[in-house]
Order: sequence, then structure tokens, then C-alpha cells
Amino acid sequence: MTNFVVKTLANAAALAVAIWLLAGITLDESTSLGRRTVTLVLVALIFGLVNFIVKPVVKLLSLPLFVLTLGLFTLVVNALMLLLTSWLATQFDLSFHVDGFWTAVLGALIISIVSWAVNMALPDKN
Repeated sequence: MTNFVVKTLANAAALAVAIWLLAGITLDESTSLGRRTVTLVLVALIFGLVNFIVKPVVKLLSLPLFVLTLGLFTLVVNALMLLLTSWLATQFDLSFHVDGFWTAVLGALIISIVSWAVNMALPDKN
């Protein structure tokens, strides 16, 4: 259970940094700070579920592209997972949005780096 909370907090922190750095990734700022925080945690949960359920299937189906690009296709898959998270957040009436593929690629790169750094700093207990 602790590992799940750590991963969710790492995703929330990584998403917050991407929102802060990129104008194309937005979270509705007209709401209160508490509402934005709850929205960010819910989006982090959706992002975690997408990465847990959908990403392995996509990676398996695109395995030849991973081999051909020496793993660089991972960035494209991460961008697609971010776009899927944006679409799902819209379906759940959450105010998270990603504006296009290239913004998603930059966002995926930022999220990967920040998530890695936060996971290294936070304890990883099962």
C-alpha cells in the first residue's frame, strides 16, 4: 500500500512540474488550491492506471519499433499515455488538458525525469 501511495505522489509531483513548465499542459486555475490539488491527485491516479494497464500492451504490440529505434520509441509511447490520460480526465470532468502530440512528448520527458528523481528520493516500501 505504501508503494502505491509513493508512486501516486511521484506521479502527482511529476505532473505538477510538467504543468508548471509547459504552457500546453493545463490544470484549471480558476478553482481553489484545494480543488486543484484534488484534481492533480485524481489525474495522477488515472495516469498511474493508464501506465499500469494500457502501457504494457502498447509496448508489447510495438516491440519491433522499440528494437528498431533502440528504445527511443518509449518517449512516443509515454506521450501517447499522457494524451490518453488527458482524454480520460476530460471524460471524468477533470480540468487537465494536454494540447497536442509535441507538447505531450515534452511533457512525457519532463514527467519521466521528475518521476525518476522523486522515486529515488522517496522510500520504496512494499
